[in-house]
Amino acid sequence: MNYQIKNKGNSFDPITLEILWRRLVSIVDEADASVARTAFSSLLRDAHDYTCMFTDSRGQELVQGTFCTPGQAGAMALGVKKIINSIPLADYKDGDVFIVNDPWLLAGHLNDVCVLSPIFYLEKVVAFTACVFHHSDIGGRVSSDNREVFEEGIYIPLTRLHDAGKLNVDVLNMIKWNVRTPEEVMGDIRSQLSANYVCAQKIIEMMEDESLSTLDDLADEIIGRTENSMRSAIEEIPDGVYPHIGIIEGAGEKQDIRIKLSVTVAGSDIIVGFDGTSGQVDWGVNVVYNFTYAYVFMAIKSAFDPDIPINEGAIRPIKMTAPKGCIVNCTFPAAVAARMQVGHFMTEMVFNALGPATPDNIIAGSGGTPAQTNILYGKRAGGKPWHTMIIRGGGMGASSRADGHHCAIFPANGANTPVEILESDTPLIVESRGLIMDSGGPGKQRGGIGRQMIIRSPKGEGNENDAPARTTIAVQAGRFIYPPQGIFKGRDGAKAKFLKNKDAANPSTLTFCDSGDRISFISAGGGGYGDPLERDPKAVEQDVQYGYVSIEKAKQDYGVIIAPDSLILDLNSTLELRENRTPYK
Repeated sequence: MNYQIKNKGNSFDPITLEILWRRLVSIVDEADASVARTAFSSLLRDAHDYTCMFTDSRGQELVQGTFCTPGQAGAMALGVKKIINSIPLADYKDGDVFIVNDPWLLAGHLNDVCVLSPIFYLEKVVAFTACVFHHSDIGGRVSSDNREVFEEGIYIPLTRLHDAGKLNVDVLNMIKWNVRTPEEVMGDIRSQLSANYVCAQKIIEMMEDESLSTLDDLADEIIGRTENSMRSAIEEIPDGVYPHIGIIEGAGEKQDIRIKLSVTVAGSDIIVGFDGTSGQVDWGVNVVYNFTYAYVFMAIKSAFDPDIPINEGAIRPIKMTAPKGCIVNCTFPAAVAARMQVGHFMTEMVFNALGPATPDNIIAGSGGTPAQTNILYGKRAGGKPWHTMIIRGGGMGASSRADGHHCAIFPANGANTPVEILESDTPLIVESRGLIMDSGGPGKQRGGIGRQMIIRSPKGEGNENDAPARTTIAVQAGRFIYPPQGIFKGRDGAKAKFLKNKDAANPSTLTFCDSGDRISFISAGGGGYGDPLERDPKAVEQDVQYGYVSIEKAKQDYGVIIAPDSLILDLNSTLELRENRTPYK
């Protein structure tokens, strides 16, 4: 075949560039959609805890899926490039597929498994495609109180799963015999292979259609423009050094964790440093560098230009330093399974640091920070094992412009698992799920509402699918001690709770649920933004009518009088009450 090479070493005209960019996005989104159609685990199909992407031939990230998870997005931009460049380009073969879940190379714990493939065109490597899935089952002891990574599941170093197209069956067998639900895990790995195949084929089709022999020139143009956009956004922040010290609760009897950071803004560059932060601990909340960086990056990008693509150009202006051995840059073999219990807070910490400089670009504390991750597993009455993981959000923090969303998983960007899916995947029954009145932090803008879900283990009536012998529950969450904080005179949201048969249970270790037991997962509400006495009384009236705020709290927190019979605002009484109220400090 004869090919005419376009734009070799030159810039692309704006129209051609836009067309090609949109096509690249559609390619990775098509690979993303294939996961939703083929994945076995509900964590992937429904909660969307995965990220698809591809790079140029040098390992520079070019495009990620539109609906990617930030913890994987920022981490993959760093980690996949390192993985690709650890092997000489000449050593890749057409048909190679690699698999790896090294937490220190990628997104921070063993559950995040990466499948990576070189893309060959005209007998040379032109790109790489990769996807990271959060596998709900990776074996090991599923608990956040593990002391080392060795307890947390099977550790897969960078390994060829396919060697020039030939499947390494031994690798799959090794994985299969180290997990509880091998059919599901094998199905999800095949889904990853399918996603990479879709991505590779569509890239080759685009190169053929556009008569391109390389993607590197296009990548340089896109990455360069992205970097310029990111730098322009950063230049809107006043130069200076912005410090913050935050405390993250230690679950159960564990000690609290101190996060000390400083955000240095100098022109179009940002450096976030963590000198003085607590050291790594002997339980599973340690965070690797890549995962910490991902949520630092998330804060800056989402606050100042959320529409900028995530690629090599977006990360270049944002640097991070953290002492080795501290909790946000832990060293092997630290336990890392529940790294989100600390890592998810990095976005909030950066917001708090930058708040005095850019108050309109940040939000209050969120009840979905960290995401409530609940791992549940056991055996049905007939002996068949089951295993699932659900991610749950809380009330999102309010901003200067809007109330916080309800049931939001922020900053992790996952999706709440539907009740019907949980009940179909497990023998458990969801007795109730709903929003919690008065859980959103009062403010001029109200924090999002928290929620609760109560599950029950059935007693069974002779059906082998009923009455599990025992359900094991591992909780990876937070906000049980310290609630999401309000800002700029906004008040705190309600705290989270974890109950077994109405009694408080310890979220830092395993909980066992026998037939007839009930477990309550209660998410925190978001923090409020601004003085509650400045909230529009009509907005408070609507909150009461919707069941978000009680009549009593409307008066107590907002100085708003609502008639109990009609739920209508009494404006005159409200104005009189507010005139005599002391503003919240």
